[in-house]
Amino acid sequence: MKAALALILALAAGQCLAAELDRTPLEAATVDGKKVRLFPNGRWEFVDAAMAAEAQKVAAEYPENKARPAEAQGGIFGIGRTVMPGDKDYNRGSLNPKLR
Repeated sequence: MKAALALILALAAGQCLAAELDRTPLEAATVDGKKVRLFPNGRWEFVDAAMAAEAQKVAAEYPENKARPAEAQGGIFGIGRTVMPGDKDYNRGSLNPKLR
């Protein structure tokens, strides 16, 4: 019984360590020698900050990257009105006078 419990705990600890290793990004190089960081979710970025800033500037020009900003409110699943910061309706709260 104790051996089975020890085996279960050892397997659980191994899974926790493997999961922690899976979250760390990998360092790699492109074909032309530029260093990049690869993340487990499929995202990647340049290690060099200047190259990363230039790549982000180029990526911002693509229409698929011009989505609803994170600080905007509303627009669930792309449906409905999106309220941008600075709009008079941004953070207006409830319209119910009992809740004001």
